Amino acid sequence: MSLDRPVTPDPYPLLPRAGSFHVRSDDMSDGVPLADDFAFAGGNTSPHLTWSDFPENTRGFVVTCFDPDAPIPSGFWHWVLVGLTPQTTALPRGAGAEGGGALPAGAFHIRNDFGAAAYGGAAPPPGDRLHRYFFVVHAIDVDQLDITATTTPAAVGFNLAFHTLARAIVTPVYAIPG
Repeated sequence: MSLDRPVTPDPYPLLPRAGSFHVRSDDMSDGVPLADDFAFAGGNTSPHLTWSDFPENTRGFVVTCFDPDAPIPSGFWHWVLVGLTPQTTALPRGAGAEGGGALPAGAFHIRNDFGAAAYGGAAPPPGDRLHRYFFVVHAIDVDQLDITATTTPAAVGFNLAFHTLARAIVTPVYAIPG
């Protein structure tokens, strides 16, 4: 089986227009390979994130991590964290751990495409090209999306299309040698 295929586009320009704001991380940067600590087979630890300059009318946040380069048509959801209040402007390293013990009150994980209600680290097929991991903080116009813990990541993404005021994105990369 060959894993050679065209590079998929950045998925976010395909969605309804939204503003932007700032996100940064002590653990990752745009275009820079993730450390193994943040890979599934490494430490499987969610990276630190902090954000600022979001719209004044923000009523909540959702954090996602999506790999559009996965060798499946729908891409791969690594992290979906919902229920963050507008007062939450940072997540410490490891906040994505299963059980949600490090999460702010009211926040919870949606099951990722690994099947866990947690962060699932980078895990491209060995020998595949470099994958992009879109870590996105979505500023939303509602206190809570109309979802539950059993909602799928795709359904969360659908809801976000109608409630996102602005997005802050950092896109590190990762590959596993063949």
